[in-house]
Amino acid sequence: MNIKSFINRLKELVEIEKEAEIEAMRLEMKRLSGVERERLGRAILNLNGKIAGEELGYFLVKYGRNREIKTEISVGDLVVISKRDPLKSDLLGTVVEKGKRFIVVALETVPEWALRDVRIDLYANDITFRRWLENLDRVKKAGKRALEFYLGLDEPSQGEEVSFEPFDKSLNSSQRKAIAKGLGSEDFFLIHGPFGTGKTRTLVELIRQEVKRGNKVLATAESNVAVDNLVERLAKDGVKIVRVGHPSRVSRHLHETTLAYLITQHELYGELRELRVIGQSLAEKRDTYTKPTPKFRRGLSDAEIIKLAERRRGIRGLSARLIKEMAEWIKLNRQVQKAFEDARKLEERIARDIIREADVILTTNSSAALEVVDATDYDVAIIDEATQATIPSILIPLNKVDRFILAGDHKQLPPTILSLEAQELSHTLFEGLIERYPWKSEMLTIQYRMNERIMEFPSKEFYDGRIVADERVKNITLGDLGIKVNATGIWRDILDPSNVLVFIDTCMLDNRFERQRRGSESRENPLEAKIVSKIVEKLLESGVKAEMIGVITPYDDQRDLISLNVPEEVEVKTVDGYQGREKEVIILSFVRSNKVGEIGFLKDLRRLNVSLTRAKRKLIMIGDSSTLSSHETYKRLIEHVREKGLYVVLTKDGIR
Repeated sequence: MNIKSFINRLKELVEIEKEAEIEAMRLEMKRLSGVERERLGRAILNLNGKIAGEELGYFLVKYGRNREIKTEISVGDLVVISKRDPLKSDLLGTVVEKGKRFIVVALETVPEWALRDVRIDLYANDITFRRWLENLDRVKKAGKRALEFYLGLDEPSQGEEVSFEPFDKSLNSSQRKAIAKGLGSEDFFLIHGPFGTGKTRTLVELIRQEVKRGNKVLATAESNVAVDNLVERLAKDGVKIVRVGHPSRVSRHLHETTLAYLITQHELYGELRELRVIGQSLAEKRDTYTKPTPKFRRGLSDAEIIKLAERRRGIRGLSARLIKEMAEWIKLNRQVQKAFEDARKLEERIARDIIREADVILTTNSSAALEVVDATDYDVAIIDEATQATIPSILIPLNKVDRFILAGDHKQLPPTILSLEAQELSHTLFEGLIERYPWKSEMLTIQYRMNERIMEFPSKEFYDGRIVADERVKNITLGDLGIKVNATGIWRDILDPSNVLVFIDTCMLDNRFERQRRGSESRENPLEAKIVSKIVEKLLESGVKAEMIGVITPYDDQRDLISLNVPEEVEVKTVDGYQGREKEVIILSFVRSNKVGEIGFLKDLRRLNVSLTRAKRKLIMIGDSSTLSSHETYKRLIEHVREKGLYVVLTKDGIR
């Protein structure tokens, strides 16, 4: 396939996925009640609003309530406002501010009903899709070259290892080798970083070495969290960095690295602030006069209104006084617009100065599309989470550089693509390049996260047994944290800190089977949910703190069911929600249990890999071996626990 055809295919896939995401959101709104969606963080109920101002032709409506708002809805998200049924409303807005008990939404129109006892629902946001498509419309030479490598239309250089003096003296040999090869690559290099192997630490050292060589670095990742992880470490190292992106999406303690904050520290900021104050003052004065809305204009243009005012004349039923009022509004509005336009231009100039002076610009892949990022040229792009970014996403930063380094783990979860027709998008640039040019990569092999007994199976199954545990973590258990078991019988063995790897088998129980809710494509397993709840209860009684415990399950409905029965402080998420995260204890509910050995999308072994590698000190798995063993990998997992861990088969009186 040539480059042009491939880009056109990507555009088609992006359009399909955009529509699928919007449709999925609509289906969820139809299936779940408002209370259920609020519990998932995708709706806010019982809100009252008031118009707090106007901005760029939009009304800013501040919605609030007495009860604290806990939600995943963020600044920049598209939302729908409704009375009861979001599917019957077409009132869409964008979140511009968020607090503990309020959320501000920009709306084009504000019907009267939209200010009292309403709900706000997260809606599919197409901003990211628009940025992907806009970038695909103008792929430059650098972006095309990356695609040529991916498609096998061009052969990359061999590269060489470059010796360097590390800033971080505690880097291990595989980390140093990856950095040395990355520095010596003329076009691209891939750092394969499996679970807990210090990928971020390696990238920070690589960025510092690039800066030391005099290179300007664009560092990006798919998520704000990953970008913040880089920012946090670089900020301590004295590198001149700028974090681009909306400040509300940046961790609070990193605000001083943001472009928005650095603008306030610039020598020209006083002038910028003065222009804004003038503009605001003029706007307040303007608003004391009658605004020439269509109702009052009656077809008159601005120029005609001003001319009539100069002659002190009325027309078409409009008094001379009203004409004069509107003329004053128009004249002042022109001054307001000029003041704010001058402020905008000055702010852009300040921002460009700051970007040019920095050593490293950090942002998400999507926000790399912002115009301000193009205020300078870059020598290299260093991209984290490259195995979670679609090609249209990663092409945004790659379009700006001739040389790039990607970091990720293609053995873990790929980008989530909802549409079956657009599944091609889940095949990442990293995956394509490492398959075609394995010699252009280096794998990090020492993990610093977990007890080696938890690590052993995924290392053997997914990484040819190459991953080893660092001495400082290889034998860690809950016992090191002072946890003592407060349980009897079967629970004593399950909770014993020395038993770091546990499988609870439900195969002997009659009530073990999964079920489907009406109208849902997901699955749930009430028995496994009950066992999870009991384990959490016993762990808490033994002194394990709620924030140390994580529950993972592959299915949304099982997550919802478990969430109802464990304390709010215990994080219950699907596998996708736990990628890149860790907990002292992980409880894993496999859900699938049926008479035909059907395991559904558990066949995606990358999900299994992620699930097994989140726990640091204890991993407890719950499943039906008779169903899971229909797949060879799960069969090997169960055999591994039989040999190396604690394997428990529950009988009818095994659970109380």
